[in-house]
Amino acid sequence: MPRPHWYGIPVRVALLTFLGTLLSFSASLLFAILGTVILSALRGVHPDMRLAYRHVALPVAIAAGSIIFVFSLVHEIRYFRQSKTLSAIERMS
Repeated sequence: MPRPHWYGIPVRVALLTFLGTLLSFSASLLFAILGTVILSALRGVHPDMRLAYRHVALPVAIAAGSIIFVFSLVHEIRYFRQSKTLSAIERMS
C-alpha cells in the first residue's frame, strides 16, 4: 500500500464538491423548470424561466455545494488519517 500524502486531500475534495454542486444544480433546475411550466400552464400565463435559475436552482446548488464540501472534507481527513495509521502498522510488520 503506498504511503498517503496530504496534498491529495484538496484535489479530491474540490473535485467531489464541483461534481456534487453541478449535479445538484442540474437536478434542481430540472424540477424548477417543470414546476414553473406546470404552474404557468395552470395560471394561463407565459412561464418566466428566470425564476427557476435565480430563486430555486442557484440557492439550492450553493447550499448543496457547501454541505458536500464539509462532508467530503471530513471524510477525506478521516480516510487520510486511517491510511496513514495502517501504512505505519504495515511498515512495522
